[in-house]
Amino acid sequence: MTSEGYSVGAVAKIAKVTVRTLHHYDEIGLLSPAGRTRSGYRRYGDADLDRLQQILFYRELGFPLEEIAAILDDDSVSPTEHLRRQHRLLTDRISHLQELASAVEHAMEARRMGIQLTPEEKFEIFGEGYQEEWEQEAEQRWGDTAAWAESQRRAGGYSKADWQRIQAEMTGINDRLAEAVTAGEPADGPVATDLAEEHRRHICRNFYDCTFTIHRGLAGLYVSDSRWTDTYEKLAPGLAQWLHDAILANADLREADPEATREA
Repeated sequence: MTSEGYSVGAVAKIAKVTVRTLHHYDEIGLLSPAGRTRSGYRRYGDADLDRLQQILFYRELGFPLEEIAAILDDDSVSPTEHLRRQHRLLTDRISHLQELASAVEHAMEARRMGIQLTPEEKFEIFGEGYQEEWEQEAEQRWGDTAAWAESQRRAGGYSKADWQRIQAEMTGINDRLAEAVTAGEPADGPVATDLAEEHRRHICRNFYDCTFTIHRGLAGLYVSDSRWTDTYEKLAPGLAQWLHDAILANADLREADPEATREA
């Protein structure tokens, strides 16, 4: 800075903007330098640099130049209030960027795993009780199995409409399971075992080859994992244990009589 102030070139270098930008700000009255040399060259003072800092801040946040001028020329707003406002805007911007970063992470994870649904679509299709961390838990538990690999391969090709169809099928099965247990059907009776087999085949059609051994394992989760138990108990009291017993009875029945499986 000279005794006459900062030259336009010096200001451009300090603020990392172009000389052309500073000329434009002067032409529209957004940032007019405090003085001029005898030759007519612009000279900026410390107050001009402070104003330029404010301009660049609001511009970075996407404010149009006309609105920036109105903000900075409002004499009713003190410098302290400007700082409060900037802090608030920055906090909002940080929050927004964090949301964007999270969305990008979801997109990368979805691409890696072959999942085509957004988190919002998952909640829409699977209901309010759906929790995204279940996917991570499932991968940790079964990620090294052939069944997991097959389910991910198939899921990668499903559209939103496919997931809606799959969920509608599962809802239909759950409704019939609830009706059966409410009606007092025995868990080892034909109604129960047929429904258990339909449950198993639904998994086979849409996700992976659900063997009777795997199906027995799922049945164990329905009574040992409170999240699964609560899900089924909300459909009908006693359904979790009833479905567990029906799945075991169906597996025993069809392993003993393979013809029954082929005819189902």
